[in-house]
Amino acid sequence: MVGREKELKIRFVPGRCELVEEDIDIPSRRVLITGATGLLGRAVFKEFNENNWNAVGCGYRRAQPKFEQVNLLNSVAVHDIIHDFQPHVIVHCAAERRPDVVESQPDAASQLNVAASGNLAKEAAGIGAFLIYISTDYVFDGTSPPYKETDVPNPLNLYGKTKLEGEKAVLENNEGAAVLRIPVLYGEVERLEESAVTVMFDKVQFSNKSANMDHWQQRFPTNVKDVAVVCRQLAEKRMLDPSIKGTFHWSGNEQMTKYEMACAIADAFNLPSSHLRPITDCPVVGALRPRNAQLDCSKLEMLGIGQRTPFRAGIKESLWPFLVDKRWRQTVFH
Repeated sequence: MVGREKELKIRFVPGRCELVEEDIDIPSRRVLITGATGLLGRAVFKEFNENNWNAVGCGYRRAQPKFEQVNLLNSVAVHDIIHDFQPHVIVHCAAERRPDVVESQPDAASQLNVAASGNLAKEAAGIGAFLIYISTDYVFDGTSPPYKETDVPNPLNLYGKTKLEGEKAVLENNEGAAVLRIPVLYGEVERLEESAVTVMFDKVQFSNKSANMDHWQQRFPTNVKDVAVVCRQLAEKRMLDPSIKGTFHWSGNEQMTKYEMACAIADAFNLPSSHLRPITDCPVVGALRPRNAQLDCSKLEMLGIGQRTPFRAGIKESLWPFLVDKRWRQTVFH
């Protein structure tokens, strides 16, 4: 499963240093990850990279120096990186995933979520690469959960519509591709605003001010590490079995509103939660959200694919670097 390449290294010896050539092992399985600078993309890159895959990530504004800088709207650039690297698998994480931003910038969102995805699928098909397109539970209207892969989508907002159109563009251009629908994500964020779950942490921490928290929409917070494992397992199964294709669902299995997530975060860090106020009315600001778009994950489970991190353990690992009151660290981690 590995090839060998030469790499130059500097060796220090008493009185001088010398340049030496050493053999290094390069895994023969190649994977390309788009959106590798994002919350999910970073986890997917790490998961493949640490499990005997030759992983290359690409991003745009934040790409260099770790990742390749590729504008996914530039079809020539996309063609070039795919044909130069010749990946066996492509995991397409790049997307405009913020519903309110999609509503305010519909054309740009459609270019990335639909047009770029269709083009990527076409290029993947051209070299026989297995494409995993990351989609969302927001393709459903949330009125009759749980949703199987065969249930008819009915997105309520433009974000869900663009992701559904992206699914269709991918499968039309590459019949061997996979669509992986997932819900709200959290994980090791670089900044709290990177996730709709972790962004609540400051409201939890600053208990001197009451905070209204949504207690209407039912969510299933899912750790990006778990989604990354699912992507790798799906890719490895596919390399052994070409019938692995089509639409799949993965999700955490703990049902929570944002209010309940906030209370769980407070509990994980031994912080007070009495300042958090549950709001049970349907939100009237921003893009429409489905009430409960729970995903049925039995199709992947039947394949022996999946991993679930308990929410309290995962959120503690994700948020402790952002803990303001260092005194609490003594009670939480010692």
